[in-house]
Amino acid sequence: MTPTARDSKGAVWHTSTYSNNGSGCIERGRLGGGRQGVRDTKDRARGVLTFEAPAWASFVAAAQRGDLTR
Repeated sequence: MTPTARDSKGAVWHTSTYSNNGSGCIERGRLGGGRQGVRDTKDRARGVLTFEAPAWASFVAAAQRGDLTR
């Protein structure tokens, strides 16, 4: 993921390297206190899903194991 923008709350957002020119995927941002945010690159103003540190760590571990395939 590469940094793309800093929002008004200071989060630095990173767009997935799998994204199509930054417009067809998601972005992840560190929100402080170990929380992570996820938002749609096509509609950034729509909102952010927020995950606490333990939930985010579980998600990342599952993705690395390949447990999130369709």
